Amino acid sequence: MKKTWVLTLKCVDQPGIVHALTGALVAAGGNIEESQQFASLDTGNFFMRIEASAIAHPETFANRFTTELSPVMRRFNAEWNLVSSDRKLRTLILASKATHCVNDLLYSQRNGKLQIEVPLVLANHAVPGELAEFYGVPFEHLPITASADKQRFEQRIREVVAEHDIELVVLARYMQILSPELCAELAGKAINIHHSFLPGFKGANPYRQAHSRGVKLIGATAHFVTTDLDEGPIIEQDVMRVDHAASPTQLQQIGQDEEARTLRRAVGWFAENRILLDGQRTVIFK
Repeated sequence: MKKTWVLTLKCVDQPGIVHALTGALVAAGGNIEESQQFASLDTGNFFMRIEASAIAHPETFANRFTTELSPVMRRFNAEWNLVSSDRKLRTLILASKATHCVNDLLYSQRNGKLQIEVPLVLANHAVPGELAEFYGVPFEHLPITASADKQRFEQRIREVVAEHDIELVVLARYMQILSPELCAELAGKAINIHHSFLPGFKGANPYRQAHSRGVKLIGATAHFVTTDLDEGPIIEQDVMRVDHAASPTQLQQIGQDEEARTLRRAVGWFAENRILLDGQRTVIFK
């Protein structure tokens, strides 16, 4: 399989960006395999994702491309990132009692459907431990029954992020609210998943509430974690039509399937460097 690298960038939209980028790529001895770009009329920002290969000497291509690219990025004052397309994203999974999202992520990692490497599943309940053991992934259980426990749990998150060079933290139905301080530390690299109803049902037993109201759509939303609860930039959403015949248990099963699929797509896009932030919105190059 051909070795490729992924370049992503964000800068103020202005003439000459694409020309300068492709010129740097050619000078480095590279070839474009895939290219996508977007100019936001709302913010005036320009976004681009290029997947490139080396015409020759791939072992030194990243260094050559970086050398050619650096002055171009300074010229346009761009935020940019260059990574190997086959690298596995170091990912920490946070969990509570529900295991459907944890199972889907670990299964997808094992089968190569997700370019992630999970060094640890960290949970405030012991339930996901058996599942983590099945997949051969280390597991830690730190119960939270008081505010001091929550602080200890969040400190452990920080330690794991540092110890394992974690690039993404996934809240796989982790049912604790992260502190504003930790949200700020993980800005842009923490993804949450939750059910999404029209209308919305909060509190205990949302699927029973949905059943009693006769909902016709059940969905899920994956978004970045911010200090505003469940209001971070949306990455992916999906819905499934249901009708009066579905019981609360069936609605929950349908909803959990949607949550797992939606979260998997969001994590996959993040791992492939396909998600760029544009204020409160996301630009996703699929």
